[in-house]
Amino acid sequence: MSRNIALRESALRVRALHAGHGERAILRGLDFAVAEGEVCAVMGVSGAGKTTVLRVVAALQPFSSGTIEISGVTLQPGAVPPESQLRALRRRVGVVFQSHALFEHLTALENIMLAPVHALGQSRAEAAATATRLLESLGVSARANAYPRQLSGGEAQRVAIARALAPDPPLLLMDEPTSALDPARRTALGESVRELAAQGRGLLIVTHDADFARSYTDRVVVLSHGTVAEQGPANEVLTHPTHDATRELLR
Repeated sequence: MSRNIALRESALRVRALHAGHGERAILRGLDFAVAEGEVCAVMGVSGAGKTTVLRVVAALQPFSSGTIEISGVTLQPGAVPPESQLRALRRRVGVVFQSHALFEHLTALENIMLAPVHALGQSRAEAAATATRLLESLGVSARANAYPRQLSGGEAQRVAIARALAPDPPLLLMDEPTSALDPARRTALGESVRELAAQGRGLLIVTHDADFARSYTDRVVVLSHGTVAEQGPANEVLTHPTHDATRELLR
């Protein structure tokens, strides 16, 4: 795919990022950026640090050094700030977890309304209107009053995407979004991803799915032992890899 993203602003910029668990280093000096309107895939074998990248960018896990800039908000090293200090970040970053993480006691509509009402201070009427619009745009408006246990995997994923989009963030993070999807739902997801990018959002997607990355992402960042092994246009990197980490991933 050839898309003109070179002159757009960055939705995300990561510089010299280090993070770990206790004494174990996981990320060792990452540098990369995601432009507005760009879909960027983070790939690598298990243990390369992919999910840690998402968790650190979403302020769900601390990092020890480096900087993370997200549409005017800068995260600094050290402990994760309390949620009361993260409202600006929560408006700028939406997260779609691999497990969807919907609240089982709330309907699809109520799940989407939760953050706008309780974190952003919207009225219930305003939040409900936004939630309804998002469900319609993602093709699951008929499931607005269904509980998570009543949703199929594809429906639950779309509700989770709608919930992440409710604050209208310029950056969307997705963790292994194709892991439980059949081919038809995988294609529908890819089309939704491209539509979100066309709206000017940056998307950072952790995935093992090389075919999905070739078809629907603009750029790939391949990690190896917590560093960037190679990065570039998705089709080029995944068709003509230059690093052993990418070759191992493709095998």
